[in-house]
Amino acid sequence: MSESSATRPPERQVSEETTTDRSGRRWWTVAIFAYITLEGAGLQMRGAVIPALRRSFEVPEWQLGLVAPAGTVGYVLAVVVVGAVAGRLDTRRLLLVGIVGTGAGILVMGVAPSFALFLAALLGRGLFTGVGRGTDRPLLSHLYPTQRGRIFGFYDMMWAVGATAGPLLVAAAVAAGNWRLAYYALGLAFVPVVALALWLPTPEIESGDDPLDWAELRRITRQPAVLTMAVALFLSTGFEGGLFTWVTTYAQGRLPGSLATASLSVMLAAYIPGRFASGWLSERLGYVRLAVGLVGLTVPAFVYTFFLAEGYGLLVGLFAIGLALSGMYPTLLAYATEAVPEHSAPVNATAAVTSAAGIAVVPAMMGFVISDTGVAGAMRLLALPLAMLALVLSFALYRRVR
Repeated sequence: MSESSATRPPERQVSEETTTDRSGRRWWTVAIFAYITLEGAGLQMRGAVIPALRRSFEVPEWQLGLVAPAGTVGYVLAVVVVGAVAGRLDTRRLLLVGIVGTGAGILVMGVAPSFALFLAALLGRGLFTGVGRGTDRPLLSHLYPTQRGRIFGFYDMMWAVGATAGPLLVAAAVAAGNWRLAYYALGLAFVPVVALALWLPTPEIESGDDPLDWAELRRITRQPAVLTMAVALFLSTGFEGGLFTWVTTYAQGRLPGSLATASLSVMLAAYIPGRFASGWLSERLGYVRLAVGLVGLTVPAFVYTFFLAEGYGLLVGLFAIGLALSGMYPTLLAYATEAVPEHSAPVNATAAVTSAAGIAVVPAMMGFVISDTGVAGAMRLLALPLAMLALVLSFALYRRVR
């Protein structure tokens, strides 16, 4: 320590630390939250824009079905790669690549002259999104090492804000006469986020991710918290994926046409207060207790929605499910990250892969059930992953309090 720093008045030291925190940690948090809000909007725009793509490009249904996997494959691949190389590459550079590439990909999707180029742009955007999301949450983990549950909950709350706004942006663009306007507007919204990330200095953290090797990978995969997270996220996101994919179909005939279309937005809107509340409660209840409480609230909401509710009661039930279920992902991820904080990026990659698998597998299985027995029976079968999730989390809580 230099003499000048040793003799510096305490008040000045506190002032300079506060200034550093305000210009470093807080502004990086603003940049990441802005990025995830825009990314959430872009993700949920995919489904909403499909009818407009059909009219614009005149493609058959089976080609439109490629929209979801085109974005997911690139995203999962990039998240896994980022998780594997974390600790070896510059975090700021990776995050910049993710933000710039995601925004550019969205703009290219808007100008794509053919459906094939639209899919190619979606694949590229997914790759860059994987780079960004493989980096941003681990960075938050190191910026807020004692508040991971709260900051992850707020992070996912901002995603929910964007996810709720995305379909509305598409609807406004279609009403204005051109679906491409939604992509132009969202792409331009990335410009100030890119400018902020370029202006900010390299984030200052006490310790980042350690380089990953085979020995460390084996140690991570043997951690009970990481295993619990992986299984629980597969089940919870599979449950979510089933709702995201089929709830609008289920609402058809049970609600007026316009409300049936908006039923998913009602559920997504509940994610905003739900994730805020879960982030606030995680530090007071603990991650496992909170997760058990969330699934405990989801069970009666599910039973009411798909076994008892009629008419507008369906919307009430969907809002209740979204309110309870929304906090599951950030809570479980914070729980596993807390077990191995020096490898937050690989844990984040594990969460991304298992959740993507759940979202892919469960809705596909429901499709086969729907073709045989109808959508009502398929929705009620979601009780199986929900019950298994309750068992997994109850066992984790038992081990923790034993």
